[in-house]
Amino acid sequence: MSNIIEFRTVQDELDVHFEVMSSVDISVPITKEKVEKLEKLSYIDNCLTENQKIINDLNSEIDRLTNKADGIDYTIAVASGIISSLIDSFFVGDFSLDRGTQWGKEKVDAFVKSVAENKGYSGDSIDGAVRFLEEKFPIPADSATNIFGGGYNHHLRDFSHHPTPMGLLFSMLTQFTGKVFGTDKSGAFIVEDVPSKELIGKDLSRKLEIGFVNWIFHMVSDIAGSSSSIAKGKYGTGLPGPFVSLLKELSSLPFFSHKDSNNNKFCVWLSKLFNGTLLSERDENGKIIPNSVIKFDLRAELGVLYELKRQAIPVIINECIVRVSYFVRRLLHEFTTKEIHNFNDFIYVIDWEKTLPSDNRTIARMVTIASSTFVAIDATDAAIRSALNSGGEPASFFTNMILKVNFVGIGRFAVAIGTDTYMGYKRSKLRNERMYRQSEQIFLSTAKVYYKQADMWVAAKDAREAITQMEVIAIKSIEYFQESITTIGLDLEKIISYREGIEKHNPNLLTDLSDILKYGK
Repeated sequence: MSNIIEFRTVQDELDVHFEVMSSVDISVPITKEKVEKLEKLSYIDNCLTENQKIINDLNSEIDRLTNKADGIDYTIAVASGIISSLIDSFFVGDFSLDRGTQWGKEKVDAFVKSVAENKGYSGDSIDGAVRFLEEKFPIPADSATNIFGGGYNHHLRDFSHHPTPMGLLFSMLTQFTGKVFGTDKSGAFIVEDVPSKELIGKDLSRKLEIGFVNWIFHMVSDIAGSSSSIAKGKYGTGLPGPFVSLLKELSSLPFFSHKDSNNNKFCVWLSKLFNGTLLSERDENGKIIPNSVIKFDLRAELGVLYELKRQAIPVIINECIVRVSYFVRRLLHEFTTKEIHNFNDFIYVIDWEKTLPSDNRTIARMVTIASSTFVAIDATDAAIRSALNSGGEPASFFTNMILKVNFVGIGRFAVAIGTDTYMGYKRSKLRNERMYRQSEQIFLSTAKVYYKQADMWVAAKDAREAITQMEVIAIKSIEYFQESITTIGLDLEKIISYREGIEKHNPNLLTDLSDILKYGK
């Protein structure tokens, strides 16, 4: 039962006690106002619950984005950077485009011979394989060689000779329009009629065969250079790789100046890069040394990838040392702080998420420190070696330094510092959001207290009214009791005044009244 409220009143020596239930039980029926308050309280409680869930998620994410690396972690990161930089300096060495291009040439020659043999070639020479594919899979764009500057330039200027999706697109356009697409000597985009229509398909199937199938195998033949150049023992002019092809296509846009080749410096630079004059060595008179010409075609681009792969080895070692050390340290911490007695404990008790060396600010900071250490030592080593080899010539110094710097390491450092910085920025934003959510929690809690207080005052008012009503009823009851007692007293006085007559006329009446008062009967 609810709480009991005792009410006592004393009037004219009459002491009366009342016991009633609490104000909650005796209040008036639930009103519309009370229902609205309850609904608002329920809404506030839901908001508080949802907001707390968001705050918990924010706390978890902020914890992930917080750097918790200690001195040992930093020491490991620095040591890893030093070890990997020494590996790069003593075992990887300089970036060599000559070595890479030679590797690319060997791979391309082997690939061309393999494709030619698969299509019926029975010889064993690379020039024979190239000639076989050229003759078996001709394309109409070869008849436009002179339009695009002859044998040394048409592979670059003719867009259908680009071994990319754009090259295939222009090959198909040639079949359906009878025109070739590319650039003139100034780099401006041009569209010309195909000189020979023999290889323009007469029907759809023939157009698809020449524009697609022939184009693919013709590209294979051209990537190794022309058969005549190869037969003479020359390197030959191959096809531009995806990178140079993209640059050439972009250079034909109106953004670049195409009025004359002297003003269009980018197109001139691109042509020199492709034909080998840009990267060639020069003698004291400024003339190109013949054997130093490196044509930056598809084979050279493959060579760059090969050299970058070599440079990636110490970078990968650096990454592995840092991440493995992070994992081992966190795993040992789990072993020392938790009771691991058997294999099941090892699987289910350990919090593996805390041991994973990824997707948290601590490992990002360790990788950043390791990468920065690697780059700093690598750049210092490159500068010292370049200074010793350059003989004090600035141009030679910078050229040598570029070839000695580990580009993969620089790229990894840029990614690492970008990741670390972004995590810090994101953490700052989440902390601001958490402050907002916490302020909202305080506001909601204050609103809840307000409604609770309002409900309490309503309940107090109802209780006061009930007690006042009870007091009025009690006072009236006392008045009724007093009036009854007075009436009884008057009746008794009347009985006394009639006593003599009663004893005279009905002597047994007084005895009967006395028995009734004593015994109730």
